[in-house]
Amino acid sequence: MTTATPDDTEIFTRRESEARSYCRSFPVVFDSASGATLRTKDGREYIDFLAGCSSLNYGHNDPDMKAALIAYLEADGVAHGLDMHTAAKADFLEAFERLILKPRNMDYKVMFTGPTGANAVEAALKLARKVTGRTNVIAFTNGFHGVTHGALAATGNGYHRGGASGVSLPDVTRLPYDGFLGRGADTADVLNRMLADPSSGVDEPAAILLETVQGEGGLNAASRDWVRRVEQIARAHGALLIVDDIQAGCGRTGSFFSFEEMGVKPDLVTMAKSLSGFGLPLAALLVRPEHDIFGPAEHNGTFRGNNHAFLTARVALEKFWADAGFQETIGNKSAFLERRLRKIAEHLPAARLKGRGMMMGVDVGSGETASEICARCFEAGLVIETSGAHDEVVKVLAPLTIDEALFARGLDILEDAVRDVSTTSKIAAE
Repeated sequence: MTTATPDDTEIFTRRESEARSYCRSFPVVFDSASGATLRTKDGREYIDFLAGCSSLNYGHNDPDMKAALIAYLEADGVAHGLDMHTAAKADFLEAFERLILKPRNMDYKVMFTGPTGANAVEAALKLARKVTGRTNVIAFTNGFHGVTHGALAATGNGYHRGGASGVSLPDVTRLPYDGFLGRGADTADVLNRMLADPSSGVDEPAAILLETVQGEGGLNAASRDWVRRVEQIARAHGALLIVDDIQAGCGRTGSFFSFEEMGVKPDLVTMAKSLSGFGLPLAALLVRPEHDIFGPAEHNGTFRGNNHAFLTARVALEKFWADAGFQETIGNKSAFLERRLRKIAEHLPAARLKGRGMMMGVDVGSGETASEICARCFEAGLVIETSGAHDEVVKVLAPLTIDEALFARGLDILEDAVRDVSTTSKIAAE
């Protein structure tokens, strides 16, 4: 039996589909990880500012989750149970109700979907259409909701939509997100006027679907007032409000849900990524009880009962969300990140800070510049990626649990890379 050497990527080039993506930016073979650190077999270490694209909010291999999972495996705990009752599922639901829902006065049913965020979005769209009897869904510019057929119809990214060439992506009307039309433009008013005018050509919607922070769309952060106005418009027109909290949830923006301080009550909330706490596949749809109208197995999936993920998710809730201290820590790190990114942005003309909480980055003006910055970061030992319509935003998604000294070191690497690119650009211009 042979094993790959740290830089032996030939097997991937030879055998893996061309659809692979992240590995193209990070062409090494990772072998182990802990906290906010990734390692290759020869011991090279990389600070992780990608965190599984926000699937690892609590870092790699959290010791308490790992110990609980090992003990569960050794005790022959149920691994796969379809949607049958299991002890692991019961423990998770009890913890989720006690630590997340009840303290926030949120009465929702929890529907477990297939294991990806796109599965949760598909379930939300399907349920909204069943509840209302309508087909049209309002989504927003730069929104990203997945690449399965229904979710892709609501996704704005042209590259990903191009992957469905030859297939129609129907029943979605795209309208401008908060800030899309520039300062001073009220895009909520645009939405309201389009829905209020029977000759606008926009059919009455089953749902309005939004992210409060558009992760893949470039860290566009909606204001509290805009989100509240959209909710009011949804209510006025008999549409369900769906908040996609797949990337922005589980503490990424500061609170467990990204909309907690906005004073809204979504009808449906999609969750995935860091819901399991450990990077294990788990997705769910939170449903207000009056909309819980699917019949048994009317929407299902063979892997909607990942008991290993139920276990680690419960440990994550009890370890990190049992008191307010963890949320306060996120707030402190978010403030530190904002200060550092503002300083980093000063090295590039017209660069600007974007995002919210521990979901922030710097718009450097072009995808070429952002990619060069990320490449230099990787050479110096930092894994970091881009987002945005033109990949123009360097996005920081460090684990929420990252050690402060390591966090500062990673941001030092980022600042050095930005400074070097800025210097190189100035020399080239001269």
